[in-house]
Amino acid sequence: MDRFEGDIDTLWRLDFLPPLHRLTWQWWWWLVVLPCEDHPERSKQLMVLWSTKDTVSIDVNEVPWEGQRFHTDKQGGHTLGGMVCAWWYDGEKMFEPLVLRKCRMLALDKRHDLWPSDSAGGAIVPLTEDDLSMGLRPDNSAFWLRLISDQKMIDQGAPSSFNFEMTPWNPPLSAATRSHNLFTDSMGYDILRLHGTKTSGIIDGKEVEGTAYFQKVVVQAPSVPWFWGFLHFDDGSYFDWFMPHLSLSVTANDSTPWKRRDRHRLPLRTAGLFHDARRGRTERFERCEVELIKSNSDSLLDSDGNALPSFKIRVWNGRTQLSMILDATSRAHWAFDQPTRMGLESHFTYNEYPLTVKKLVIIDEIEVRTASDYSWIRGNAEHSWGILH
Repeated sequence: MDRFEGDIDTLWRLDFLPPLHRLTWQWWWWLVVLPCEDHPERSKQLMVLWSTKDTVSIDVNEVPWEGQRFHTDKQGGHTLGGMVCAWWYDGEKMFEPLVLRKCRMLALDKRHDLWPSDSAGGAIVPLTEDDLSMGLRPDNSAFWLRLISDQKMIDQGAPSSFNFEMTPWNPPLSAATRSHNLFTDSMGYDILRLHGTKTSGIIDGKEVEGTAYFQKVVVQAPSVPWFWGFLHFDDGSYFDWFMPHLSLSVTANDSTPWKRRDRHRLPLRTAGLFHDARRGRTERFERCEVELIKSNSDSLLDSDGNALPSFKIRVWNGRTQLSMILDATSRAHWAFDQPTRMGLESHFTYNEYPLTVKKLVIIDEIEVRTASDYSWIRGNAEHSWGILH
């Protein structure tokens, strides 16, 4: 596979749904996963987010952002105000936020006069002095990602610059897939994914290689709590799980984990996906269980001194079952506080956890596999609480 395929033409568009004030949220999101030499069971990870929201104002990690107008020109290019946000995990220390910058951004594709080719491609270009851009080359052969860290994080030991190129891995992982769903005439979501890519690049002059995951999301509905995560396998396999749910955690107003109100959860949907390279097939699951386990290890703490979680996950269908225990090795979290009606404020906390695989069992009609059947498995998990409205 030498070029990205699938629904690439919609990658740079955010105008599928009429915006809903305080609810519409739009972003592009890359997560780069790299081997960790000092701790081979772990991975280094970089997350970068280019985001905007239809709101008068919102605080992101206590940094206020005043809503700015979204404009689409006659050629389909978007000019939008928003933020570029990032975190970096070096296998031991989490640097968050690595980048947190308010700026105007330009999103354009081959239809636009500013794009240098009419064949394909596109880009999101923040209008900043530093290069914080992301885009797809005109021949669809590779994405690029450029990032310059905030000086505060550089002073704390973070790398100063990242320069990555993402290339196709295999058709199941690197063909763009799109999900579009409306709950009402105006509430719903539109998501485009690349489940996996190969990645090579330079971090402060040092060459690195790994994998990456990509999403472009337009969502306009209240952000209910969820569990989600993915794993990349050395043979080109991919697994993810998803469980949005209702619980009393929607009433949370801060980012402190392990709230008693988060003990009981009512799943709204359960799902899993397994691109099995060994079998050459894709397994979809409608039955998924996720259990959050609190670590008892004093060495597994986040930067605020809170215990990190383990995720116990099981999915199954009529042919295949996957069961696993995944340990978080660090935590990055983003706190969103948005004014709402009658002078009140809504809160949402979004957490990301780099993972190690403590246990894995894959059972199908042919054999039983474990983590030892793979040279490496790397991934990330999400857990959120609160609600924005």
